[in-house]
Amino acid sequence: MNHNEPVEMTTPGSCLCGQVHYEISGNLGIFQYCHCSRCRKFTGSAFASNLLVKPDQFRWLAGRELVVSYAPPETKHFTTAFCRSCGSSLPWAAKSGKAVVIPAGTLDETPPLKPTQNIFCASAAEWYAPASELPQHDELPPR
Repeated sequence: MNHNEPVEMTTPGSCLCGQVHYEISGNLGIFQYCHCSRCRKFTGSAFASNLLVKPDQFRWLAGRELVVSYAPPETKHFTTAFCRSCGSSLPWAAKSGKAVVIPAGTLDETPPLKPTQNIFCASAAEWYAPASELPQHDELPPR
């Protein structure tokens, strides 16, 4: 082993039921919050937290047969993927084939970068309030 070669770090991810596992071995330097209506609909939240990797930086480890995808025909890039057993969001290949979108909440370890931008803010939910503006509780709040 050449000690001057960089060690490739991998970050594992999985679904809620634990039957689907994957790993990423890099990133495109993009970790963003997407506020578009499709991401809100798919996540059931105010925005999606997505990290982008090159296709060769992504690998399914187990449960690939449980992954279901949905690609609305009218979209240019957007697709979704989820575990057919537990419904968890899972990584999906952009229609361009140039990136795999990783739902950050499915990562099992902290990724090597932090979010850097918000996108599609013009279509953000009118009810959205930044987390930093709300009371913080370490557990369920007292009644």
